[in-house]
Amino acid sequence: MLTCAAAAAVASVVFLPKGADTIAAMSDPQDLLWMRRALELAQGVIYTTSPNPRVGCVIVRDGQVLGEGATQPPGGPHAEVMALRAARAGGHDLAAATIYVTLEPCSHFGRTPPCVDALVAAAPARVVVALGDPNPRVAGQGFARLRAAGIAVTTGVCEEEALALNAGFVARMSRVTPWVWLKLAASLDGRSALHNGVSQWITGDAARADGHAWRARADVVLTGMGTVLKDDPQLNVRAVQTPRQPRKAVVDGRFQVPEDARLFDGTPAWVFTAVQDEAKAARLARRNVEVVCLPDAAGQRVDLPAMMRWLAARECNEVHVEAGAGLSGALLAADCVDELLVYLAPVMLGDAAGMVQMPMLEHLDAARRFRFTDLMRVGEDVRLRARDASRWQALLASTRRAAQH
Repeated sequence: MLTCAAAAAVASVVFLPKGADTIAAMSDPQDLLWMRRALELAQGVIYTTSPNPRVGCVIVRDGQVLGEGATQPPGGPHAEVMALRAARAGGHDLAAATIYVTLEPCSHFGRTPPCVDALVAAAPARVVVALGDPNPRVAGQGFARLRAAGIAVTTGVCEEEALALNAGFVARMSRVTPWVWLKLAASLDGRSALHNGVSQWITGDAARADGHAWRARADVVLTGMGTVLKDDPQLNVRAVQTPRQPRKAVVDGRFQVPEDARLFDGTPAWVFTAVQDEAKAARLARRNVEVVCLPDAAGQRVDLPAMMRWLAARECNEVHVEAGAGLSGALLAADCVDELLVYLAPVMLGDAAGMVQMPMLEHLDAARRFRFTDLMRVGEDVRLRARDASRWQALLASTRRAAQH
């Protein structure tokens, strides 16, 4: 969420997905109004719910809010329970009320009881949901339980906005890998560093702070060995306030990472390598670093797709990559990148290093293609966002299948 002061300094253009305006036009204006309030509540907990999804809930009757809430940190109540508690604290009967929730209510016991049971007990007239939950333990069962209790259910209201808040959770549940975005900073002519390696700072303070906000929402900040050697980064969140720091991770195929690197500050970190060195791994373990050996078929480099599956198995929803041109290009070539987050500075660097190193293409058909979704001015720089459209549509399809069960 932007403050008024920040919004005044930012100009933004959003590229709507094809058909998004049609979907919105088909929804009742009141449903859109209250679902967007539920989305605001979910946005407000964007740094705190992982590995659970970010969910908001609003209970409305006759245009008045009876209660609202958002999912608490893991182990705490979910959004629906928080909203129901608020409504009961206000002495409200929920007969004839409509409950708006950004994700299908859970129908299984996890860290907390099923939210759908609480909704059924409250007996509202209607439940409006933005997004089906592809979690195999839910996947339409929440909707089925509501309908079986005689509660009307509407789905698909603001579904793309809801997916944007939880693309990582949906990706982990539907394809068993996280949602991965690649953060890049470059000049207008697409250069990210001088040939002598100097790259700090191409973009300004506002762009770097915005990048830290993206770090804060991720579960993992991932970099490569070259960046550790060149910049000795901390990889933590400093420019925005967050109650939770993401895990740090380094891709280091030859296991050459310096043991005194600044990122090894005692907070949890992972090093992914293709080489076994038990003595070094044991020393790093004493600094809260887990070394994970995942060699590719040749045994020379880290198997990047296997690394993404490993991260998903550790309940990582979102991965924020800030790396040099080598690892950035390798992740793209391995088809591990879902989204690009590109900051462009109003400067020309000329003959300098590019943003990514990828194999030379012989045909344009072999190019990795993305679709622009957002253009925003951040301070003196510009931020571009672009998604792999086919991957985005696959996530949407998984949530729609859940809603149809």
